[in-house]
Amino acid sequence: MAEPLSVAYSPCPNDTFVFHAWAHGLVPGADAPAVRFADIDVTNGLAERGELDVLKISYGQLPWVLDEYALLPCGGALGRGCGPLVLTAGPREAAELAGRRVAVPSERSTAYLLFRLWAAEAVPGGFGEIVVLPFHEIMPAVRDGKVDAGLVIHEARFTYQEYGLHCLADMGEAWEAATGLPIPLGAIVARRSLGAERLRELADTVRASVRAAWADPAASREYVLAHAQEMDPAVAEQHIGLYVNEFTEDLGEAGYAAVRGLLARAAERGLVPAVDPGALAFA
Repeated sequence: MAEPLSVAYSPCPNDTFVFHAWAHGLVPGADAPAVRFADIDVTNGLAERGELDVLKISYGQLPWVLDEYALLPCGGALGRGCGPLVLTAGPREAAELAGRRVAVPSERSTAYLLFRLWAAEAVPGGFGEIVVLPFHEIMPAVRDGKVDAGLVIHEARFTYQEYGLHCLADMGEAWEAATGLPIPLGAIVARRSLGAERLRELADTVRASVRAAWADPAASREYVLAHAQEMDPAVAEQHIGLYVNEFTEDLGEAGYAAVRGLLARAAERGLVPAVDPGALAFA
């Protein structure tokens, strides 16, 4: 019997919701993979080292791994009104971030790319120190004064006020205002060495897992909440509703345009290597 595919994704509700059916062998004709849960900064590193077969990574990491990994057209996180937030302990102007310590979830994260693109205009003085922290540690660090601002993702959009924090800026709003495109956040990638036929089968499996989750949301609830770091069930549902959408089922023309747009703008500013648009095409 062939070894199961090795897969890594986050314990966040959108990922566990999307992959529940596949991870539990509930997609007809598809074997359950060997799953590893990891924060996005870890999965970005795993992809760069080529250590696993399938990973959820940041679109910001994509330029460094496209030689070895193909972008799947489904399963990821991309949408509208779901961008990262810049949080501070009290009201501030964006220019006041000049020279300050800012916590981010990963320097290869899409959130960080969107932040850098926004800050090029909003914070002309530049930052001081960038501190990489696991995303769930960022809000406490801002609240406790360990950093001057934090770039947050995931369910922090729904919970930051519980920490007494202030939203200085919404990176998604800035992106959508500038481009009119949806916000590309997390990508699903798979080894090119699996071959075109296996990659197509894998995309079908991921898409089937998404559809199974939508068809019976209750089936994944225990799995979602077991990995959601004691998250309130209502927040988990909000999280899923925001980040699992039509782009999760298929990137489509608008999704690919958003990815190309993000990587092109970032490359123009020297934030990522330039990417041949053909490298994003799926087999």
